[in-house]
Amino acid sequence: MARTQVCALADLTLNEAKRVVVDGTPIALVLDSAGDVHAIGDTCTHGDISLSEGFVEGETLECWAHGSQFSLLTGKPLTLPAYEPVPVFGVELADGNIFIDPTVTKEI
Repeated sequence: MARTQVCALADLTLNEAKRVVVDGTPIALVLDSAGDVHAIGDTCTHGDISLSEGFVEGETLECWAHGSQFSLLTGKPLTLPAYEPVPVFGVELADGNIFIDPTVTKEI
């Protein structure tokens, strides 16, 4: 597994998304209110918009441009206009740091 350290857990703000790029793959990281870290593709499938500029609500990340909400757990859009999912990446925490392998998406 080619995992890459992307940032420290302390770099995340509760219920806000942070954009990181790993090997050319843009990823939105979210620390949710339950304390879980999620990593999903950062590009909305409806338009070429960065999801990390959107809004975190519960277990969703909402695109600021057109309002599509994506599940942080599955990557599936829960509202239109988007209908294609974004990838979801496995997250590993070690010694207060966040690691992601951008070549491996979670099977849902």
